[in-house]
Amino acid sequence: MRVLLNAGPWLSVPPAGYGGIENVVATLVPALRDRGVQVVLATVGTSTIPADEVVFRHPVPQFPLLQLPYNRVMGCVMAHMDHVVRELARRDDVDLVHDHVEAVGPVVLAALGSAAPPALHTLHWDLGKHPALYENFDGRGRVWVNGVSADQLSRAPAALRAVSLGHVHLATPLAGRRVDVDKGRYAIVLGRITPGKGQDVAARLAHAAGQQLVLAGPVGPYDRPAALARALRDDPDATRNPDVQYWQERVRPWVDGRCVRWVGSVGPAERDELLAGAMVSLCPLQWDEPGGTAVVESLALGTPVAGYRRGCLPELVHDGVTGLLVDPGDEDGLVAAWRDARRLDPRACRRVAAERFAPSRMADDYVSLYEKVRAGQDPFA
Repeated sequence: MRVLLNAGPWLSVPPAGYGGIENVVATLVPALRDRGVQVVLATVGTSTIPADEVVFRHPVPQFPLLQLPYNRVMGCVMAHMDHVVRELARRDDVDLVHDHVEAVGPVVLAALGSAAPPALHTLHWDLGKHPALYENFDGRGRVWVNGVSADQLSRAPAALRAVSLGHVHLATPLAGRRVDVDKGRYAIVLGRITPGKGQDVAARLAHAAGQQLVLAGPVGPYDRPAALARALRDDPDATRNPDVQYWQERVRPWVDGRCVRWVGSVGPAERDELLAGAMVSLCPLQWDEPGGTAVVESLALGTPVAGYRRGCLPELVHDGVTGLLVDPGDEDGLVAAWRDARRLDPRACRRVAAERFAPSRMADDYVSLYEKVRAGQDPFA
């Protein structure tokens, strides 16, 4: 089977630091190739993941454009998809497209009809977005979708559920890997600094409870504190970015360098050391998280999770074994979970991650879905 895996134009595969979808793709590609699937990767020119072929329109990642006004960025993803369409048109050896490009990917592939191979589109985001699209989506018998959690798909509009083949939980190559790092006294929130992740809640509670907290992730397109400081000094447009506004107004006042530190976006080695050394990984989610990359990475490195019981967390966290979950908004309960989670066994976290979130399991699940798509099988058959 030869699959064109469309990662999109935003970040390299694997990403240098932040990059949830790109990390998923980087995990999936080698596991698929181990199963004999030939992978044509549609990405950006800086990607380094070994694949059978790599195709790209943009030589460098386009992530800095992602939150600009629509009229300044709309051509970026269109140029990428145009290149994918041209690639599919010039060859007849691609059996299936596995698409990860939000909204534009499935629409373009469905519009091509029989001029393109059948496609599986993975939904990585909140399915309440784009109601005019998702409430009327028609895959034309060519494009099917899958979610990354059961909770995510339970919120999908009926038209999207009608073409859904179910969900595949995310995986991490860290599953089964031992990182020998002594546990520190800090908790960590890993992920982009954005309101849905709740870093403001975590930072405020750290001060109230006298706990140490590390925030690891970019603020908008700014991956390090120095880059954000330069932008705030030199670029009047920087404060128009909604994540920068959130940082300035609701997170930065709590970041004192002692109780709460922001280390920016971290590469794989630094991420692994920070996660493995944390006593707990915090998820004070302010939205229904669809996938939970940071959760599976934390568990794989032996760090239990404390968070709100919403989104995908109840599917990923075995309450009382690999983490502690409390009702959304229960800040006293979250602080208690934060303190108590350190007593959970890191070995249990690693064992569960190796069983449930290994790349081999995710690849097997996707190969099964690929076979259904190629056969044109009714998802409810």
